[in-house]
Amino acid sequence: MKRTRIVLLLLAAAFGAVIFLNRGRLFSAECIGEHHTLSVNGVTIYYETAGEGDPVILLHGNGGSHKDLHTEIRQLTEAGYRVYAPDSRGQGKSSSAEEYHYADMADDVFCLIQEWKLDKPALYGWSDGGIIGLLTEIRHPGTLGALAISGANVSPDGLEDSFLDPIRFLSPVAGSLTQMIINEPDITKEELASIRIPVLVTAGSDDIVKREHTEMIAASIPDAELMILEGESHGSYIVGSTKMGELIISFLQQKPL
Repeated sequence: MKRTRIVLLLLAAAFGAVIFLNRGRLFSAECIGEHHTLSVNGVTIYYETAGEGDPVILLHGNGGSHKDLHTEIRQLTEAGYRVYAPDSRGQGKSSSAEEYHYADMADDVFCLIQEWKLDKPALYGWSDGGIIGLLTEIRHPGTLGALAISGANVSPDGLEDSFLDPIRFLSPVAGSLTQMIINEPDITKEELASIRIPVLVTAGSDDIVKREHTEMIAASIPDAELMILEGESHGSYIVGSTKMGELIISFLQQKPL
């Protein structure tokens, strides 16, 4: 009986994880700006642009799409920024790949920046988007002008077991994007220390990323600011909320591009 209860609890948690990781396919929102596609690094990336002004790139989390950040897109365009919001490879309306790695996604972003002819844009990344943002600047130093991340981890052991265990439970049948969460990233403190641009590191007090892990990320980056939002979860202050957009705008105003 006890074993059955444990299995049922894992299945329930795994179902919740599946819903979270596939929210971009389950929920939709209208297009805010202009939509485009661009072939880079072996994939076709779908992205939206909106607004005029200094460039800001927004990156969503695993299993989502740019639509998760529509509130932030509106806020940034109204504040006088030009927003670029791509769907990461294999997600949203972008094309799929045979396998998925954060490093490839970071290289996608670098190639997009080159194609867009942007000079040191700011980048905001939520969850996997934050990981991709960190790797973009680590792998291509000097590409970004400023970086803000929310709920990012630099290794799988930075995730709470209550989130990671159900995903591991599903691993035999999980897709490559989910497997990536279990096996990646592997960003060292030395690599974090190599980031020489202003960085805003945020997380919720009830995040799926361990608090001490978030604190370590911020402490390892020379010019990083840490903000833990009390009473917030992994995405409660981001999806459909104006809180993160306000923080991004305040951060960019203090650290002009």
